[in-house]
Amino acid sequence: MARNTYKEDEEVIETLDWKDLKRVGAYLKPYMPKILRVVAVVFTMTLVAQFNPVASRLLIDEVIAKKSWSMLWVLAGVFAAVIVIYELCLRYRTIHIMEIGQLMLTDIRRDIFHHIQTLPFSYFDSRPHGKILVRVVSYVNTLSNTLSDGLVNVIADIFIVVMALVGMFLTDVRLTLWSLLLFPVLLVMVRVIQHFQHIAYQRLSAKQSNLNAFIHEAIAGVKTTQSFARENTQFAEFQGQQATVRHFWMRAQYLEFLMWPSVQVIATTTTAMVYYLAIMKLGGVHVSAGVLIAFLAYLSNFWNPIIEIGNFYNQLITCSAYLERIFETMDIEPEIKDLPGAQPMPQISGKVDYNDVSFRYEEDGPDILHHVDFHVEPGKSIALVGPTGAGKSTIVSLLSRFYDVTDGSITIDGYDLRSVTLSSLRSQMGVMLQDTFIFKASVRENIRYGRLDATDEEIEAAAQAVNADRFIRELPNGYDTEIEEGGSTLSAGQRQLIAFARVMLADPRILILDEATSDIDTRTEEALQAGIKELLKDRTSFVIAHRLSTIVGSDQIYYVDHGELVEHGTHAELLERGGEYAKLYQAQYAMLKVDE
Repeated sequence: MARNTYKEDEEVIETLDWKDLKRVGAYLKPYMPKILRVVAVVFTMTLVAQFNPVASRLLIDEVIAKKSWSMLWVLAGVFAAVIVIYELCLRYRTIHIMEIGQLMLTDIRRDIFHHIQTLPFSYFDSRPHGKILVRVVSYVNTLSNTLSDGLVNVIADIFIVVMALVGMFLTDVRLTLWSLLLFPVLLVMVRVIQHFQHIAYQRLSAKQSNLNAFIHEAIAGVKTTQSFARENTQFAEFQGQQATVRHFWMRAQYLEFLMWPSVQVIATTTTAMVYYLAIMKLGGVHVSAGVLIAFLAYLSNFWNPIIEIGNFYNQLITCSAYLERIFETMDIEPEIKDLPGAQPMPQISGKVDYNDVSFRYEEDGPDILHHVDFHVEPGKSIALVGPTGAGKSTIVSLLSRFYDVTDGSITIDGYDLRSVTLSSLRSQMGVMLQDTFIFKASVRENIRYGRLDATDEEIEAAAQAVNADRFIRELPNGYDTEIEEGGSTLSAGQRQLIAFARVMLADPRILILDEATSDIDTRTEEALQAGIKELLKDRTSFVIAHRLSTIVGSDQIYYVDHGELVEHGTHAELLERGGEYAKLYQAQYAMLKVDE
């Protein structure tokens, strides 16, 4: 999927790919026993429904013409039995078709959500999240009627068409042949309409995706919108996006509704032609009134399911546009995954080696890191400093294998990161990225996310270690206080402290802190540093910080610029050297003096 924003359409696939429809069969397979039972019931309904034309013929040619009243009672009894059987079958079919359809939708939604969880950061960085969300929710929901009701019903409709056709031939061959005269015309019309309808729904899905992406972005940025009083601007953009969706929806509907009238016109024309030929006795047609009525009943049984099949075909074309988007996402190969033969990483001590590492985000893009080479002994703390965009976060992201190195290698305790399973690697690391994320749950559950089997005592101990316990206990319900989505009811510093407690609870061998204290005030930061000092003992830690006062005690400080390690050493060594780090530290120290 191309990199885009909510203002840019996704690619329109003009040719209908039937492979996507075939893939739905994989979701049908687990439920084949249930489907076969429903199909059997549908066949039973179809068979009993064939009694109606026979009853009409007997009623006219035998009962009325010959005044056979005894046969009338027999026909009435059979007809009553047919109604009971048909209604029972209809109830069974309706309930179980809905169940099968919902089970299939659950499976599709499960698979796409699971797959999205495996995709790399680059996938989420390159497209609006609203365009991802619409695939999991809206597009899957659009498949509901087609997969639940339509798919099984079309099997029944095909069977009805065959049965009706057999009945028509048995009733009168000549009338049947005349009835099929316009059928090839219908096939050509369906083919032409299908091509344009598919393109229309592809374009509609692109516009719906844009609208969804805009709404998602607008909600996420509502505070900024209100801060700058840009509500009217956002509303105008929304109205424009909404009007575009409506325009393309109407175009798609115009094409979709060409199908039903086309079938209806041909069906009506054929029926009128049968009446004319039978009454005028043209084309070699010589039939009685009873035969004509029976034939017309069979003809109705033939065209009614053809109309339903046409409606289903309409749904199928609509769904194909959304299926293509769904399977397009599911076909994206995760860039970061367990390689063949990957083994679980054993308990690590924390020795980390960057061996001549280079990295670029795109194959033909520029290098972000250039020959980064350094080695960290277990239990040592490493600080990465430097200007914004220098590559510091990229260095630690490679250690967690959020991305894979382009050249060189990274090893932990001698194990190449690419040779071990992702879960065994990441489960032994604690990562707190620059963007703190808080779930809509209680404070306790947010911290417990670091280790799901943690006790309440362990959760509170982790919070105490990072100096979060005091402010948590001051909340309305303490640790059981529910946090709003994104942690909007907490300050930035409080959100970071909770996220820090979550990482501490995981008890990792390697800690990665990317601007972990950027939004914490100086007093809280001092308490925090004191709280985690003991915890960092015997753990390898990587700390990224613009506020240099937080990393002066690190065992090694690396100054990074333009993806290269410019210099490294202890705080004292770097100050004595008078290089880039010393200049940065002196500049920050001078700013602090001015603030005082």
